[in-house]
Amino acid sequence: MLKSPYLVHPGKKLKLNKLATDDTGDFDDKEDAAAATQKNLDKLDELQELLYAEAKHAVLIVFQAMDGGGKDGAIEHVFSGVNPQGCQVTSFKAPTALELAHDFLWRIHAAVPRKGMIGIFNRSHYESVLVERVHELVPEKVWKGRYDHINNFEWLLADEGTTIIKFFLHISKDEQKQRMEARLEDKAKNWKFNVGDLKERALWDDYMKAYEDALEKCSTEDAPWYIVPADKKWFRNWVVSDTIVRTLQSLDMKYPKAEEGLSKIVVK
Repeated sequence: MLKSPYLVHPGKKLKLNKLATDDTGDFDDKEDAAAATQKNLDKLDELQELLYAEAKHAVLIVFQAMDGGGKDGAIEHVFSGVNPQGCQVTSFKAPTALELAHDFLWRIHAAVPRKGMIGIFNRSHYESVLVERVHELVPEKVWKGRYDHINNFEWLLADEGTTIIKFFLHISKDEQKQRMEARLEDKAKNWKFNVGDLKERALWDDYMKAYEDALEKCSTEDAPWYIVPADKKWFRNWVVSDTIVRTLQSLDMKYPKAEEGLSKIVVK
């Protein structure tokens, strides 16, 4: 677990409305952060190749946020230079009939990356203690029991060699309003607007409580949560990229040893 001002320390109580969504750390503005962010992206490209070559670790990166929180944008920007052969993105929508016929983690486990790969979850198993809780799709007894199931599941993955990083992209309700309005005003972005998102927005306080419980109960040594101030997209990208790079560096990866005698080979 990295040292970070955005880390959710296991067992610590949270109040999301007390955490700044527009923090910019030590940077003055977007231009000030540009070089540092690009350095992270270049390093991530190198580390992803090393991860793929060594094939001893899998990396699972989870993104959760309210609608308009920037999950798509963060994934697009941070992984823009990564070799797609070593990276997979899974977006979890409403469960299908087949998925609903299994336990709530069945479809999640099937999408976990194999060793050597980076797996990115755009939404995740946490929807089962967020959406399903807020909309009362399952009884309270069911969703309350899922925190332990999630922690045990993530412990299993970590114990078998998967490094887990979880990001909650934290935006303000005002910022969400501005982003929704931008989607309505720009015809090229109209396709991104979902009228159903307005119904979800009306449940903002319920979602914040659900997120607080999920973050408090499921940030562990094996699978830490990071709350990313996400009103400023450029700062969001720096925090996410910096956290991923430092986590990968902590794995102390090495390229596999080359076959003996390569120095004597002549390619004709």
